[in-house]
Amino acid sequence: MLKYIKGHMETIAGIEIYPIISLLIFFIFFAILFLWVFTAKKDYIKTVSNLPLDNQNDDISCEI
Repeated sequence: MLKYIKGHMETIAGIEIYPIISLLIFFIFFAILFLWVFTAKKDYIKTVSNLPLDNQNDDISCEI
């Protein structure tokens, strides 16, 4: 099965650019995410991390 796919892909002109583009998108996304994590404000991170524990929402009843 893999030989069929590999042989078929080798006949397509210009297909070698797609793995390079995929790697660049992957690398750029995680580099930007890495930079955002280290430059995020500590107050924002604290606020977002406490959201699941925030019980201020009294309008929703969990009684079954």
